[in-house]
Amino acid sequence: MAVSILHRVSGGALSVVGLGLLLCWLGSLAAGPDVYAVFQRQAGSWYGLVVLIGVSWAYFNHLCSGIRHFFLDAGAGFEVKSNNFWSALSPVIAIVLTAAFWACLLSR
Repeated sequence: MAVSILHRVSGGALSVVGLGLLLCWLGSLAAGPDVYAVFQRQAGSWYGLVVLIGVSWAYFNHLCSGIRHFFLDAGAGFEVKSNNFWSALSPVIAIVLTAAFWACLLSR
């Protein structure tokens, strides 16, 4: 149940925060170099990184949970042991993917 709720919450967060962030990025890009520099400063600050890491975690969590739901919809993994295993592993994989993504980005 918790994984299903996290799937819905991460989808909602992507819809609201992710789309808002994308629109701010595109708007600042279209407004010119001065406005874009302000956006970059905000995104590079500690609170900007918290938001960006949160959005990337929401993406990876929604992706992993969506793949899990896809297999369940196809009729696979309904056994209790298998379902519990993938329910527990889905958020862990999302955290690992988020950490790997940011480690790759920050190592540049």
